[in-house]
Amino acid sequence: MASKADYFEDPQVQRLLIRNGLRVHITRMGSRGIATQSYDGYDVVIPSGQPAADLITHKRTDEGHQAAEYAPFFSPIVLGTYREYAETLQDAGIATPLPGTPAGQKPLYYSLNMKKFLRTTADGVRWDRLGLARHGLHNGNQVLAQTSGICDSNSAGTYMGLVSYVWNHDSIPQNPTEATRFADRIRLLFNDQGLSSAGKSRTYASDEGKSEAPIAVIYEHQFLAYQIRAQARTGHVDGERVLLYPSAQIDTEPQLIALTPDGDRLSRLVNDDPALQKRAVELGFRVKDAQVPGATSSAQTRFLRERHIPAPGLSGDDTKAVLPRLGLLERMIEDIGACASVPQGAADGEAP
Repeated sequence: MASKADYFEDPQVQRLLIRNGLRVHITRMGSRGIATQSYDGYDVVIPSGQPAADLITHKRTDEGHQAAEYAPFFSPIVLGTYREYAETLQDAGIATPLPGTPAGQKPLYYSLNMKKFLRTTADGVRWDRLGLARHGLHNGNQVLAQTSGICDSNSAGTYMGLVSYVWNHDSIPQNPTEATRFADRIRLLFNDQGLSSAGKSRTYASDEGKSEAPIAVIYEHQFLAYQIRAQARTGHVDGERVLLYPSAQIDTEPQLIALTPDGDRLSRLVNDDPALQKRAVELGFRVKDAQVPGATSSAQTRFLRERHIPAPGLSGDDTKAVLPRLGLLERMIEDIGACASVPQGAADGEAP
């Protein structure tokens, strides 16, 4: 189970499942790492996004097994940062506050111009040169976003796909040769960050986060869950931690892949039960609007406002980034991270 283990470890979720005769035991693992493992003894696996889910379902098919998929909630890829860094990016014309900030408050959410941000990284610009000192901090490190390990993490692989899409003029590779060329073009944007830690969201929420990872690639629900806890604990949000929404956006949908009848029962329950869906919203996830097929639910906005937490007011002008086909995305991940290959079988995404 990847970053969505927090949902199943939530005491209220566990009580709701027990009420329905289900008790879960959790093994944490990066999404891409899940695809390399044996599934013996497991009823369900939950990668954080479609690329890793495709690896798993293809592997199951090759082994002669079925795997039912459910997507009960979703969460965009975002960049968590700190106010001084966001305001420095704003001064440089790289970030812009999103609309909807309550009067008299500082913005909690920003739009990040990905082309300008990646150009700043590629040019080797450092925070001190960008003007961080004007906001009371000094940091001689390069301006970049840090990810979890790309060989294991869905968020890192998805962010790599987003970077490739933007850096290659809103296009994706169409064949293995192009995938290798695209990977070569963005390799330094990842290699310059040094070693990746297992979970950037934990680093971001820690006291050391500001110095260790000024900009961390995380999921929106992780930031919102942190702010929901802060509001409940202190009566106000943590105004020092803010969120950057990439101008090219990618939503990730955790996939519950049922491997057994018990796994299918659990997956259906999480997908369909109103109380479990409501709890997902309370933990920062977005759910689908049952009244408007394909639309994002307003439940998240209502929940945040009821708790006096600003809700993100996303711009309709932002581009929806597109990931390469699975086989090509995997080739890029392997090239950039020197990762071990994950078998994909016949359905590897290379065929038209």
